Amino acid sequence: MRKLKIYILLAMGLVTVMSCSEEKIVDEVLQTVERGLVLRTVANLSTTYNLLDPQSTFGVTLEAQDSEGGQLLSEVRVFAQFVDNTVVDDNDLSSSEAQVATIPASAFAEGPFGFPRADLIVTLNEALTGTGTDSGIVDGGDAISFRLEAQLTDGRVFTNRAAGTVANGSFFSSPFAYSAGINCIPVTPVIGDYELNLTDLYGDGWDGAFITVTIDGTDTQYTIAGGSAASFTISVPDGTTELVFTYTPGAFEEEHVFELLAPSGETAATGGPGPTPGEIVLNICS
Repeated sequence: MRKLKIYILLAMGLVTVMSCSEEKIVDEVLQTVERGLVLRTVANLSTTYNLLDPQSTFGVTLEAQDSEGGQLLSEVRVFAQFVDNTVVDDNDLSSSEAQVATIPASAFAEGPFGFPRADLIVTLNEALTGTGTDSGIVDGGDAISFRLEAQLTDGRVFTNRAAGTVANGSFFSSPFAYSAGINCIPVTPVIGDYELNLTDLYGDGWDGAFITVTIDGTDTQYTIAGGSAASFTISVPDGTTELVFTYTPGAFEEEHVFELLAPSGETAATGGPGPTPGEIVLNICS
């Protein structure tokens, strides 16, 4: 009961804060539109690269908004940087930032609300080639960082450094910058024994959350019925053609944490506190 009361009080405070915050974000967006341009993220098409597939993509749908309904946009320049997150012996192999693509205004088409929209899509091969990065030095866990520059017809340029406080509002997201993680996502299932470790930070079970493992159409659910932890061995037999891990949330999501170890012993996936719902993207490089 004490736990429930605490969360009710926190939720009441959160509603008040979010209401004021959203109003402030809307005001700032309108002011930014009047001064220049907002490049809104309408949808995330793909956010993770597969190191095992050079043609895997990062993609977002963008919407241009300005005082002329998006008509002031001249072009969007796309810059990328390879980020070495798996540094060995202090040898950071991150690249310098380089321009990898340009989206002209002509590539934008009118969206459902009258503002021009376009898809930004960059393959892993394009990102690595454009930044001068040898694919041989890339490992699962590294990333590609993107920065956008929007140039107006009068020559003004807007980027993430100009977007200011309207960058990441829940109502209106105009970051001008993105990060795409690089994972080794197996094209076919990796067979062997996986170790799934679940943790509840409050110590009272997963409150209705669970992980589903699908092996060739057969679903098995794993959770913590009570207590602070549980571990499971998941055996994937030879000849398996389908292997999918999916997280389904419950209550008190900020308490839930999981770790999945591949048969090789490397960490295939982690999540939490508050894991992302849906299919769990694996990272198995060995």
